[in-house]
Amino acid sequence: MAGEWHHTTLGEFVSLQRGHDLTEPERKPGAVPVMGSAGQNGFHDTALVKGPGIVIGRSGASFGQVHYCPIDYWPHNTTLYVTDFHGNDPQFAYYFLKSINFARYNSGSAQPSLNRNFIYPIEVDVPQFDEQRAIAHILGTLDDKIELNRRMNETLEAITRAIFKSWFVDFDPVRAKASGEPPESICRRLGLTPDLLALFPERLVVSELGEIPEGWDVKPLDMIADYLNGLALQKFPPESETEWLPVIKIAQLKKGDTSGADRASHKLKSDYVVNDGDVLFSWSGSLAVDIWCGGCGALNQHLFKVSSANYPKWFYYQWTKHHLANFQAIAAGKAVTMGHIQRKHLTQALCVVPRKPLMEMLEHIMEPLLGKQIENRKESRTLSMVRDELLPKLLSGELNLIS
Repeated sequence: MAGEWHHTTLGEFVSLQRGHDLTEPERKPGAVPVMGSAGQNGFHDTALVKGPGIVIGRSGASFGQVHYCPIDYWPHNTTLYVTDFHGNDPQFAYYFLKSINFARYNSGSAQPSLNRNFIYPIEVDVPQFDEQRAIAHILGTLDDKIELNRRMNETLEAITRAIFKSWFVDFDPVRAKASGEPPESICRRLGLTPDLLALFPERLVVSELGEIPEGWDVKPLDMIADYLNGLALQKFPPESETEWLPVIKIAQLKKGDTSGADRASHKLKSDYVVNDGDVLFSWSGSLAVDIWCGGCGALNQHLFKVSSANYPKWFYYQWTKHHLANFQAIAAGKAVTMGHIQRKHLTQALCVVPRKPLMEMLEHIMEPLLGKQIENRKESRTLSMVRDELLPKLLSGELNLIS
């Protein structure tokens, strides 16, 4: 450890206080983040604490989680929040507190609870301010890039979703042509090239789905893609401690990674192996559709791996997402503990399919948008791994940044 580090206690490092209650009816429209035990959970019009700030989940499922807010905020009563950094760098303090396993300091019984008096005596070693700033800069730069990728992907997803809705749900190009609007005006308004616009039909016709573009087909969701259900992977244990696959369950899909996952055999049939870029659909419990970018893993039951030999990924991904709200409503209406859909619901979910020349041209537009999202998420996973490897080394003094 670097010689400039000093030994102290957590209570001398930062001062903590329990957050303040704020019920939903009490919240008013505003731009002030409300920071709860799981992070930001909404907004309010009044800030109680100057940013930057830190909150620690003090109860419930998010017990011990640490969150950073760069601006003025409202700390919810489900948290402890820092009231005084005692001259330490706030961003460094955030990473430092994240490195502490607060689960060891549960002061509750059945319900986990974090009491500041239980954690104040924790003994810690802290570097001088200059090294704190250097450590925070390195870790913060990595997190900033991860956040930038997340925001970029939100934008890319919004763009692809808007394009898909315009072309395949609202049929804007076809309606515009049918109305007699000049092609130059349509291209300018809808962002199309003349060649692309020419491939859209000029009128709508009646179908089992209602009015659709002339010459297009209506097909069930399970005819444009295959929905492979996962395995009961407890029946396929790993062969050894070194050769195994992490099990991808609904929890892993929601998190986007395999941290804490169970283990399964690495000799599964390739169909049941999930790789980056695969489309996953949880059909029971918490229904969700996403592009998996959490690394190679094994497909557990209650998850579909969605693929197609005849249609591009962006197409069946967007159609599955289009029907997700209806699937969620079906699952919510079932009188069981864990709602779900059945395969008949995939057959009942209808999709509109354009002619092949248009599909091929659209591929050049939509696939790069999806590919960039996958690239960003894979990069963020790598950056997260680098950050997590650096974190304990930097916070223990193993790596000294100040010569």
